[in-house]
Amino acid sequence: MIFKKKQERQAYDKNIQKPMIRSSICTGEKVAGFQDMRTGKFTEIMLIRTPADLDEFRRLYGIGEREISTQY
Repeated sequence: MIFKKKQERQAYDKNIQKPMIRSSICTGEKVAGFQDMRTGKFTEIMLIRTPADLDEFRRLYGIGEREISTQY
């Protein structure tokens, strides 16, 4: 892809939301986003196709290695 769509940086509250990766059991598709700990609602931020995409998600939001959980 020559031109990437710029990702809007959304602020997330560490007290209310936690970073998470949703992974499909059937297709293996992965989506990074945030889950509201009170309601359980998942907000999708970006599609993860390569490890570089995951690194970019971590960099954008200042997330450490062990802070992201995976939900299947």
